[in-house]
Amino acid sequence: MKVLVFAHRLELGGTQTNAIELAARIRDTHGHEVVLFAAPGPAVALAEQRGLRLIEAPDATRHPSLKVMRALRAAVKAEGPDLIHVWDWPQCFDAYYVEHLVYGIPLFTTMMGMVVPGFLPRHLPTTFGTKQLAEDAARIRSGTVDLLEPPVDVDFNAPGVVDALPFKEKYGLDDDRVNLVTVSRLTEWLKLESLLRSIEAVDLLAKERPVRLVIVGEGTAAAKVAERAKEVNDRHGADVIVLTGGLVDPRPAYEAADVMLGMGGSALRTLAFAKPIVVLGEKGFSLPFTPETVGYFRQHGYYGLGDGTEPVTLLADQIRPMLDDAQLRSELGAFGREVVVEHYGLDPAARGLERLYQRTVAESPSRTTSVKEGARTAVMLAARGLPEPVKNGLRAVRRKLS
Repeated sequence: MKVLVFAHRLELGGTQTNAIELAARIRDTHGHEVVLFAAPGPAVALAEQRGLRLIEAPDATRHPSLKVMRALRAAVKAEGPDLIHVWDWPQCFDAYYVEHLVYGIPLFTTMMGMVVPGFLPRHLPTTFGTKQLAEDAARIRSGTVDLLEPPVDVDFNAPGVVDALPFKEKYGLDDDRVNLVTVSRLTEWLKLESLLRSIEAVDLLAKERPVRLVIVGEGTAAAKVAERAKEVNDRHGADVIVLTGGLVDPRPAYEAADVMLGMGGSALRTLAFAKPIVVLGEKGFSLPFTPETVGYFRQHGYYGLGDGTEPVTLLADQIRPMLDDAQLRSELGAFGREVVVEHYGLDPAARGLERLYQRTVAESPSRTTSVKEGARTAVMLAARGLPEPVKNGLRAVRRKLS
């Protein structure tokens, strides 16, 4: 079949990497024709490396977006795909009302966020990134719900596949300091709190032992991160916090790390590189990946929510044993590599996704269901930002549609 993969703006991020790598693997191992539709960004280079053809989409800040919908209509007319695979809810909105509802193109949706959005059309076949989210979604959605955990190319991301020395020399990391590394988008949403908390934890640890934090990434919160990093570096009179900016290929950063901090797809790539990690989340969440905690991560994903009261000393205490014990770092890294190879490889993920594509094309929803779900979603979208009395009226309409 021919698949149009409708992805996020191609920033440097885990979801974009997942979309690109899976698209290329579906093409290479299953023989389907795949074309990528997305707003351009730095990750275009990654798509080019994988030999994916990109149709550039307009950038948009609100969805559904008329300009994106018009561009998608032109792309679909030119390409004639059998299926559109949309990554996350903004792209779903842009594809639903014309391509799916009017023209009947099968729509397959992947959600890699850490919530189950109740405002999406409930009949669309959808995947979620953790077992817990998939279980939660299955209780409120009428369409098929499947698990698609963030996959990792365990050959491309593996110990020794890249030389970390040029990276370490470029950023002055080849001294006796222990290198903590985080690879992350620098954005307010989802990421900023954990980035600032990581800086504060290293600020504490640097008073006791030679340690630094290397932050690899770019995004809208870069200035806030840089400001906090400068405060810490000025206080210590040394580059305790090092900012590299974004890297199209961040593998040298993973290879250079002694200990990693992160979440989501970055956490899984950490495990592929056989590095120990403290997994971060929001509202103070942090938890080391160990044989004792692997069950939590397999169920809930590589992320979590705290209660907002956890002190930064908790994160520092979780990091400290890994700094002090090279043998522990080696053992945790080897264990993590075993887990990611067994459960998160790119090939099994592509095989599972290809089966879901085939099922989606074979099982088209009724026109009545598509119209009803589209109306329900439109009512919920219309309620955003409206006065409460108007919202109440729209809620009554939504209840009838449900």
